[in-house]
Amino acid sequence: MEARIRIVRLSGDSPHVATLAEWTHDAWGHLHPGRSLETAIALLREECGPAGVPSVFAALDGDTPVGTASLVADDMSDRRDLTPWLASVFVLPEWRGRGIASWLVQRVEDEARAQGHGHFYLYTPDQQPLYRRLGWRDQEERDYRGEAVTIMRRDLVTPGADADQSISR
Repeated sequence: MEARIRIVRLSGDSPHVATLAEWTHDAWGHLHPGRSLETAIALLREECGPAGVPSVFAALDGDTPVGTASLVADDMSDRRDLTPWLASVFVLPEWRGRGIASWLVQRVEDEARAQGHGHFYLYTPDQQPLYRRLGWRDQEERDYRGEAVTIMRRDLVTPGADADQSISR
Protein backbone atom coordinates (compact mmCIF):
# COMPACT_ATOMS: atom_id res chain seq x y z
CA MET A 1 0.00 0.00 0.00
CA GLU A 2 1.41 3.34 -0.98
CA ALA A 3 1.92 5.66 1.99
CA ARG A 4 0.30 8.61 0.25
CA ILE A 5 -3.05 6.85 -0.17
CA ARG A 6 -5.57 7.46 2.59
CA ILE A 7 -9.08 6.15 3.11
CA VAL A 8 -11.70 8.73 4.09
CA ARG A 9 -15.42 8.64 4.85
CA LEU A 10 -17.39 10.80 2.45
CA SER A 11 -20.20 13.14 3.40
CA GLY A 12 -23.05 13.82 1.00
CA ASP A 13 -21.63 17.23 0.14
CA SER A 14 -18.21 15.88 -0.82
CA PRO A 15 -16.99 17.09 -4.22
CA HIS A 16 -16.00 13.47 -4.96
CA VAL A 17 -19.52 11.99 -4.87
CA ALA A 18 -20.29 12.67 -8.54
CA THR A 19 -16.99 11.15 -9.66
CA LEU A 20 -17.46 7.97 -7.61
CA ALA A 21 -21.07 7.63 -8.74
CA GLU A 22 -19.96 7.95 -12.36
CA TRP A 23 -17.36 5.18 -11.90
CA THR A 24 -19.82 2.77 -10.31
CA HIS A 25 -22.59 3.68 -12.75
CA ASP A 26 -20.24 2.95 -15.66
CA ALA A 27 -19.13 -0.36 -14.10
CA TRP A 28 -22.47 -1.71 -12.86
CA GLY A 29 -25.21 0.48 -14.31
CA HIS A 30 -26.33 -2.42 -16.50
CA LEU A 31 -27.68 -4.07 -13.34
CA HIS A 32 -30.04 -1.10 -12.89
CA PRO A 33 -31.65 -0.53 -16.30
CA GLY A 34 -33.15 2.91 -16.64
CA ARG A 35 -31.17 4.44 -13.75
CA SER A 36 -29.63 7.67 -14.94
CA LEU A 37 -26.28 8.99 -13.81
CA GLU A 38 -28.10 11.82 -12.02
CA THR A 39 -30.12 9.27 -10.05
CA ALA A 40 -26.95 7.30 -9.25
CA ILE A 41 -25.34 10.49 -7.91
CA ALA A 42 -28.38 11.28 -5.75
CA LEU A 43 -28.46 7.72 -4.38
CA LEU A 44 -24.76 7.79 -3.54
CA ARG A 45 -25.21 11.11 -1.71
CA GLU A 46 -27.90 9.43 0.42
CA GLU A 47 -25.48 6.57 1.25
CA CYS A 48 -22.87 8.98 2.65
CA GLY A 49 -23.86 8.50 6.27
CA PRO A 50 -21.95 9.74 9.34
CA ALA A 51 -21.27 6.19 10.62
CA GLY A 52 -22.40 2.61 10.20
CA VAL A 53 -24.95 1.72 7.55
CA PRO A 54 -24.86 3.45 5.14
CA SER A 55 -21.29 4.72 4.69
CA VAL A 56 -19.19 5.53 1.63
CA PHE A 57 -15.39 5.52 1.65
CA ALA A 58 -12.90 6.83 -0.88
CA ALA A 59 -9.23 6.04 -1.37
CA LEU A 60 -7.48 9.33 -2.06
CA ASP A 61 -4.10 10.08 -3.57
CA GLY A 62 -3.66 13.54 -2.10
CA ASP A 63 -7.10 14.98 -2.84
CA THR A 64 -7.75 12.85 -5.93
CA PRO A 65 -10.02 9.80 -5.61
CA VAL A 66 -8.57 6.52 -6.91
CA GLY A 67 -11.03 4.03 -5.39
CA THR A 68 -14.24 3.58 -3.43
CA ALA A 69 -16.26 1.10 -1.37
CA SER A 70 -19.53 1.30 0.57
CA LEU A 71 -21.39 -0.30 3.46
CA VAL A 72 -25.10 -0.44 2.62
CA ALA A 73 -28.21 -2.10 4.02
CA ASP A 74 -29.38 -3.51 0.69
CA ASP A 75 -27.35 -4.24 -2.44
CA MET A 76 -29.46 -6.99 -4.00
CA SER A 77 -33.12 -6.10 -4.48
CA ASP A 78 -34.38 -9.66 -4.15
CA ARG A 79 -32.25 -10.62 -1.11
CA ARG A 80 -33.28 -8.01 1.43
CA ASP A 81 -33.10 -10.77 4.06
CA LEU A 82 -29.30 -10.39 3.86
CA THR A 83 -27.83 -7.27 5.46
CA PRO A 84 -25.57 -5.31 5.54
CA TRP A 85 -23.56 -5.41 2.31
CA LEU A 86 -20.10 -4.47 1.13
CA ALA A 87 -20.85 -2.69 -2.15
CA SER A 88 -19.31 -0.79 -5.02
CA VAL A 89 -15.68 -1.74 -4.47
CA PHE A 90 -13.94 -0.01 -7.35
CA VAL A 91 -10.35 1.07 -8.00
CA LEU A 92 -9.27 2.96 -11.11
CA PRO A 93 -7.53 0.57 -13.53
CA GLU A 94 -4.20 2.39 -13.35
CA TRP A 95 -4.21 2.05 -9.54
CA ARG A 96 -5.05 -1.67 -9.38
CA GLY A 97 -2.58 -4.22 -8.08
CA ARG A 98 -1.39 -1.99 -5.22
CA GLY A 99 -3.61 -3.31 -2.41
CA ILE A 100 -6.08 -0.42 -2.52
CA ALA A 101 -9.15 -2.65 -2.96
CA SER A 102 -8.04 -4.79 -0.01
CA TRP A 103 -7.54 -1.70 2.11
CA LEU A 104 -10.99 -0.37 1.19
CA VAL A 105 -12.59 -3.73 2.02
CA GLN A 106 -10.80 -3.76 5.39
CA ARG A 107 -12.08 -0.24 6.16
CA VAL A 108 -15.66 -1.29 5.42
CA GLU A 109 -15.20 -4.42 7.55
CA ASP A 110 -13.93 -2.25 10.41
CA GLU A 111 -17.01 -0.05 10.06
CA ALA A 112 -19.40 -3.01 10.11
CA ARG A 113 -17.61 -4.52 13.11
CA ALA A 114 -17.63 -1.21 15.01
CA GLN A 115 -21.40 -1.02 14.52
CA GLY A 116 -21.87 -4.49 16.05
CA HIS A 117 -22.49 -6.49 12.89
CA GLY A 118 -21.33 -10.09 13.18
CA HIS A 119 -21.30 -10.69 9.44
CA PHE A 120 -22.06 -9.06 6.13
CA TYR A 121 -22.41 -9.87 2.44
CA LEU A 122 -21.32 -8.97 -1.07
CA TYR A 123 -21.97 -10.23 -4.55
CA THR A 124 -19.51 -10.39 -7.40
CA PRO A 125 -19.43 -11.82 -10.91
CA ASP A 126 -15.65 -12.10 -11.15
CA GLN A 127 -13.68 -11.12 -8.04
CA GLN A 128 -14.21 -14.25 -5.95
CA PRO A 129 -10.44 -14.97 -5.64
CA LEU A 130 -9.77 -11.52 -4.15
CA TYR A 131 -12.55 -11.84 -1.60
CA ARG A 132 -11.67 -15.44 -0.69
CA ARG A 133 -8.12 -14.28 -0.01
CA LEU A 134 -9.58 -11.63 2.33
CA GLY A 135 -11.56 -14.19 4.34
CA TRP A 136 -14.91 -14.17 2.53
CA ARG A 137 -16.66 -17.46 1.75
CA ASP A 138 -19.06 -18.40 -1.01
CA GLN A 139 -22.67 -18.61 0.09
CA GLU A 140 -24.69 -18.88 -3.11
CA GLU A 141 -24.21 -18.99 -6.89
CA ARG A 142 -27.04 -17.40 -8.83
CA ASP A 143 -28.20 -15.27 -11.70
CA TYR A 144 -28.89 -11.65 -10.79
CA ARG A 145 -30.44 -9.45 -13.45
CA GLY A 146 -28.91 -11.52 -16.23
CA GLU A 147 -25.44 -11.88 -14.71
CA ALA A 148 -23.96 -14.95 -13.01
CA VAL A 149 -22.81 -13.85 -9.54
CA THR A 150 -21.59 -15.31 -6.28
CA ILE A 151 -23.06 -14.08 -3.01
CA MET A 152 -20.31 -14.17 -0.41
CA ARG A 153 -20.37 -13.81 3.37
CA ARG A 154 -17.77 -12.47 5.76
CA ASP A 155 -18.04 -13.36 9.42
CA LEU A 156 -16.52 -10.59 11.49
CA VAL A 157 -14.45 -11.37 14.53
CA THR A 158 -13.60 -9.13 17.43
CA PRO A 159 -10.04 -7.78 17.01
CA GLY A 160 -7.64 -10.10 18.76
CA ALA A 161 -10.11 -13.00 18.81
CA ASP A 162 -8.72 -14.59 15.66
CA ALA A 163 -5.54 -13.04 14.34
CA ASP A 164 -5.64 -15.22 11.22
CA GLN A 165 -8.70 -13.34 9.91
CA SER A 166 -7.29 -9.85 10.33
CA ILE A 167 -5.51 -7.99 7.58
CA SER A 168 -2.46 -5.94 8.38
CA ARG A 169 -2.19 -2.50 6.91
